Amino acid sequence: MAQPDDVFQTLFVCHANLCRSPMAERLAGLRAARSAGLAVASAGTHAEPGQRMHPYTERVLTELGADAGGFRSTPATTPLLMRSQLVLTATRRQRAYCVGLAPATVRRTFTLLQFARLAAMVDRDGLAGLPAADRARALVDEVAAVRGAAQPVPADDDDLADPVGQPVESFRTCSRTVTAALDVVFGLIAPT
Repeated sequence: MAQPDDVFQTLFVCHANLCRSPMAERLAGLRAARSAGLAVASAGTHAEPGQRMHPYTERVLTELGADAGGFRSTPATTPLLMRSQLVLTATRRQRAYCVGLAPATVRRTFTLLQFARLAAMVDRDGLAGLPAADRARALVDEVAAVRGAAQPVPADDDDLADPVGQPVESFRTCSRTVTAALDVVFGLIAPT
């Protein structure tokens, strides 16, 4: 589905689109709903289309007040990546996969944790007074600009751990990590 030009689309990507990316999509959706012009979606690098999200993801989202209903997994495709103004992946490997599918997205594709870390370095004053979608576009440009100048971190620091095969508490831990990253990002895009 095409987005209007004034809508800023963020795509969250993980492996199967069953745990981390739907969790990020639905938690980001709570924040995006507060501001006109923001849309969120998710996909998986190796997703089988039409699958329900992991039951523990549903459970944790419900605990956090997010809507877990109606979700169906979607494979990451070149057109989907190209339609997205920001692609946030769970891991560096998934970032590489997405950029391989759609090389033109290289400046707007990050891991979620990397983007939040770099966004925290951006001068907020440059985003002030803009509508949410324009703030998001400006933030992507600013983060892309600081990416090369930022101090390196251990590579694993930018990867979001996969909770699959673990107890529900691992999904809660994942949700706390996702929430902390989204708080940084949406604190700049759509401050309340």
